[in-house]
Amino acid sequence: MPSFAAQHSLFRAYDIRGSRQHFTADFIHALGHAFAHLYQVQQGINNENINKSNNQIANEKTIVVIGYDVRCDSNTIAQTLADMLSEQGIQVIQLGLVTTPMMIFWAEQYQGHGIIVTASHSAKDILGVKWLVNHISPSSADIQVLYEQLTINSTQNQSLSNIAKPIYHKQQHLPTKQVASAYIDAITQVFKQIYQHGNQSNSHNAKDSQPPSSKLDLVVVIDCMHGATSNIAKPLFAHFCQNIIMLNDTPNGDFPTGNPDPTEPQRLKQLQQSVLLHQADIGIAFDGDGDRLMVVDNRGKVVTPDHLLYLLAKIAVIERPQTLKTSLPYAHVLFDIKCCHHLPKLISEIGATPVLSKTGSSLMRQQMQDSDSQIIFAGELSGHFIFNDSRFILYDDAMYAALRLLHWLAKPQGNEPTRTTNLADIIKGLPVIVSTADHYLPLPESAVTDCSIVQQLARFCQYLQQLVQATSTAIIEQLDPQAVVACAPSLCTCSQQSQSTTLEQAQALLPMGTKLSCIDGVRLDFARGFGVLRQSNTSQNLTVRFAGDSIADLTDIQTRFAALCRPFNEHLARQILAIVAE
Repeated sequence: MPSFAAQHSLFRAYDIRGSRQHFTADFIHALGHAFAHLYQVQQGINNENINKSNNQIANEKTIVVIGYDVRCDSNTIAQTLADMLSEQGIQVIQLGLVTTPMMIFWAEQYQGHGIIVTASHSAKDILGVKWLVNHISPSSADIQVLYEQLTINSTQNQSLSNIAKPIYHKQQHLPTKQVASAYIDAITQVFKQIYQHGNQSNSHNAKDSQPPSSKLDLVVVIDCMHGATSNIAKPLFAHFCQNIIMLNDTPNGDFPTGNPDPTEPQRLKQLQQSVLLHQADIGIAFDGDGDRLMVVDNRGKVVTPDHLLYLLAKIAVIERPQTLKTSLPYAHVLFDIKCCHHLPKLISEIGATPVLSKTGSSLMRQQMQDSDSQIIFAGELSGHFIFNDSRFILYDDAMYAALRLLHWLAKPQGNEPTRTTNLADIIKGLPVIVSTADHYLPLPESAVTDCSIVQQLARFCQYLQQLVQATSTAIIEQLDPQAVVACAPSLCTCSQQSQSTTLEQAQALLPMGTKLSCIDGVRLDFARGFGVLRQSNTSQNLTVRFAGDSIADLTDIQTRFAALCRPFNEHLARQILAIVAE
């Protein structure tokens, strides 16, 4: 049996994803067996829990829903995985071509188990798999355990020929119309609940809260980027909106207009032009598997993810059910470490508590699924947005998030009978953000230390911060750079640089009041901007982003980061200075 060492790189922080060449027939078969083992173990745990709580024997069959995206070979891989699970006695329900959130929706109708073959927004030559176990997305540790199970099966030469075969379950193929209609009906019920809640809480002005007697009076342009939303977006949005214009809504795994990634520079040009041409109220774009959203306003300008996150968070806070308003008077809003410095203040102004998080929508979902979670909404710079108001699936569904935004935009404002503001005017009232894109830089190698560049920068900044906060010369003299930095290697440049830094230099780099976060790389919030440098979870790159209230502020922050990085890597410092604003 093959060892699958070459496939280890496919098992990443959030999913399985990588080059098509690694998805060999042997690997896919082995992956199917590993998934079968995973779901059988989980069902055994579930049955045992039922036995303990009800004192009765539970023999519930394991049910797993399976779907796939538009990529070439995704459907073939999905069929192979379905066959492997069926042969292991698992009941498989095939959904066909769906978005990842639609797979999640259908998994929730059964036992919370699901698999979708998708590489999300990646290029056409990349394949991948995402999955759900007992309603929960896997952690990075869970993903590595799956790989270990796959290699164990391989080394032990386990196959269907040398183990007892469970009862084969015939696969169930749900009709495409049923898959779509149930999803649309569930979202329709959400808006009925929202308007009903509005009537109850605003009885003095019920006119503002009545469900629309007709479809939303909005002109909406939708770019599906030839991805998995292509078949479902038109019927879904036509159900709610009077006038929709579709772009790139033919499923095509060759992605003729480019990678299905709406966050790529220049990727929204066609959408922007179409919004202006049709004098539309809004343009919306989805990635390859429908879990990321980008928006263009009525003047053809791309809405920054920071501003979009704030607007959706405001909707989530304002429209949360009365029961949640009672239990969560100070609801939390989660945003990732790459989001801009204005967000905490904006979130506080809508009556919520801002909470900084590591990057990763799966990490955010895990925090929200905690039974004690007070998080009403979560979002990240890459366009993942998650509502947690018990109305719909707890997942980053881009089409659902877009519909929440459209309904909010269409609502009358104040005592006016019709909508009086547009998206561009709303954005104009928010703080100006001058920023770079979320930029990828090659990960530098550390020549003389085991510490990564991120670790070195974090420890150096921690020392500088303590140096600046020291209130007297006596305290400064007592600071031991080696103790503060706490690096193991004797030649570590973190410690060397700390020992040669004066108080004046520290104050110039990190002025008093600068906020430092090291939960995910290094983030520094200054008075008029912020910067972040972290290691990517999905590639051997650093991701960096800088933002300021003006070009001058942005330049100043990039200069500070370059100065902080220069002692450890001169080339990285030059790369940081070369990044230009969006």
